[in-house]
Amino acid sequence: MSEHNRPTPYAQSSQKATPWWQIYCADSREILTKLPEGSVDCVVTSPPYFWQRDYGVEGQIGMEATVQGFVDNIVSVFEGVHHALSPTGVVFLNLADTYYNAKGRPHGRDSKHTARHLARRQLRAVDGPGLGVPRKSLLGMPWRVALAMAEAGWTLRSEIIWVRRSSMPEPTSHDRPWRNHEHLFLFSKNVRYYFDRSALNGEEDVWEIEPERRGAARGEHYAPYPEALVHRCLSAGCPPAGRTLDPFAGGGTTLAVAQQLGMNSIGIDLNESFCDVMVRRLGGGAPKLGPDKRGLVAAG
Repeated sequence: MSEHNRPTPYAQSSQKATPWWQIYCADSREILTKLPEGSVDCVVTSPPYFWQRDYGVEGQIGMEATVQGFVDNIVSVFEGVHHALSPTGVVFLNLADTYYNAKGRPHGRDSKHTARHLARRQLRAVDGPGLGVPRKSLLGMPWRVALAMAEAGWTLRSEIIWVRRSSMPEPTSHDRPWRNHEHLFLFSKNVRYYFDRSALNGEEDVWEIEPERRGAARGEHYAPYPEALVHRCLSAGCPPAGRTLDPFAGGGTTLAVAQQLGMNSIGIDLNESFCDVMVRRLGGGAPKLGPDKRGLVAAG
């Protein structure tokens, strides 16, 4: 691919710096297939969950009218990831599940998370009829996505259970156990790939890692996973001084941890305010936007 066809970063560190980072403020599907083929060693990402938060951005994933629409959109993003990932690369995909309310009205309130509360103020797909399962059902979204990824050609190597002992209770749920875990799927592009078992620190497919109550992205990005989780993924799945990617970069946790580990990183997010957060978090200062608000920024 010629240099003229490659996308221009929204922001990037100095190319003289090691490690370097790049941020693209756009739909991941517009960027991923334009990245150099096989140029990324490891992907750690957490897409928006199905009807959990409204980030107020046109074209956002997570607000689809159907379960299959959500699954299809996630899989379509990973078609581009497959292009960018090296033959020995791996993907760590974090997803949580969603319950089907079907009462015909928004359900629940979350005063601590504005984006979640905004999503509940309108009639959502999980509130109305038509999802094809009985009311109050757990939708099984993580496994729906994982199996669709496998059908699309990804090798599903492991289901990792991320346990959060101090997770917030679910006060509206009195007739089932409260959830204190999320799913983390390990995918590979080929049967042989880079993996460092020593980074598991004695834990296998159940990881007890507490969420961060006060992190760098808290208050601006509403669903950051903890740095310790990303640290373990990158330490296990990315070669030293390798290149990492997060196609749903949000508050930039994957990029920040990659920087700490001496790894190069690329982040993509549709939300411009999140892109600004990432630039500041990574030490790039205030972004200087081009005419289309997606131009090159000299940072770092």
